[in-house]
Amino acid sequence: MKRALIAVLALAAATAAQAQSWPTKPVKFIVPAGQGGTIDPLSRFFADAYTKAFGQSFVVENRPGAQGNAGLAAIAKADPDGYTVGMAASSMIAINPHLYATMPYDPRKELTGIVLVGDVPNILVVHPEVPVKTMAEFTAYAKANPNKLNFGSTGNGSSMHLAGELYKTLTATQMTHIPYKVPADATNDLISGRTQLMFQLMTGIQGQVKAGRVRPVAVLSDKRWPGLPEVPTSVEQGMGNLKSSVWFAVVAPNGVPAAVVERINAETNKLLADQAFRDRVQALGAAPMGGSAADYRALYESEFARWAAVVKASGAKID
Repeated sequence: MKRALIAVLALAAATAAQAQSWPTKPVKFIVPAGQGGTIDPLSRFFADAYTKAFGQSFVVENRPGAQGNAGLAAIAKADPDGYTVGMAASSMIAINPHLYATMPYDPRKELTGIVLVGDVPNILVVHPEVPVKTMAEFTAYAKANPNKLNFGSTGNGSSMHLAGELYKTLTATQMTHIPYKVPADATNDLISGRTQLMFQLMTGIQGQVKAGRVRPVAVLSDKRWPGLPEVPTSVEQGMGNLKSSVWFAVVAPNGVPAAVVERINAETNKLLADQAFRDRVQALGAAPMGGSAADYRALYESEFARWAAVVKASGAKID
């Protein structure tokens, strides 16, 4: 018994020492999407910062497929030695499990959240001919025109779709969801007036708002967006439950040494404390976040439960 205890303690000490010296070789940084969008440049920016901070290469590997499931499964199934990490979007880990009949991994049991890095809110925008400027006006108009308003999205179960479903549930309004396979087509149809509104992600519509092609009604957040500071939030307009965004976090396989989690978390928060770094994250399309691994877990569990109810109410499914 004594020898077994000594062996266990020795192994624990060796593991701790190894984690403290980490990394001693390049680290694979998996992006569960193709190039472009927000998650890829954001991941590359953080991978480059980690490379400089830790003195070892963080090598970005794009693993697109199944709305993020393929890449995140690759992270979840990797050896939890600290040499495979990656970026997750909240839509992939908090919404996908409720949409897909089967998942290639369990994000709640097989992933460890290290740190929150950035958040992109949805924004309600309307075609200029829709006679509303505020949430109250929009809700009154929607109730006066049941099933006459169409809102586009980038597909069933997307944040744009579910933000709309959340709004419908909260306000008891009736609108028709139009899913698009090509994101640009959804935006173009709104601009042309074929659809009347979108709960678009800020990064995908900010330019059209500034150009006056669509009218902003509310940022679905409790904080105004720096790029459109004149647009009030849904919370400011009395709809505190109407919040929707896609946030991003660095994750690793479950079982990764705690010391590795602590080192990446500490370095990330150090980076995010620098205003120039924060400005660059904002320029890449995300509001800087940060915080502890516990902060990640609390937000994740809350979002997992919240979107489960919205998905169920919407009836959205992906086989």
